Amino acid sequence: PFAEANADDSGAGAKDYVHVRVQQRNGRKSLTTVQGLKKEYSYSKIQKDLKKEFCCNGTVVQDPELGQVIQLQGDQRKNVSTFLIQSGIAKKENIKIHGF
Repeated sequence: PFAEANADDSGAGAKDYVHVRVQQRNGRKSLTTVQGLKKEYSYSKIQKDLKKEFCCNGTVVQDPELGQVIQLQGDQRKNVSTFLIQSGIAKKENIKIHGF
């Protein structure tokens, strides 16, 4: 009986959010992660544009649970969200910014 309820919840209630998080590293160092982009986008090209735009280093990491995740040096949460909105990759209401 619960299989039908779970199938309904995953389809209608779940939106495809883009999660922008910051993780603390050593001391003042931090790391910004971007996950939840659509699979048809080229993560490496987005990462390259983000690196060039914000003058920081970054990489694309393959995670078994989360899929591909873009990592950038420093706290780039606001920069990444405005970049994704202006380039048309994600809408403002579909971006969730996490962190302190």
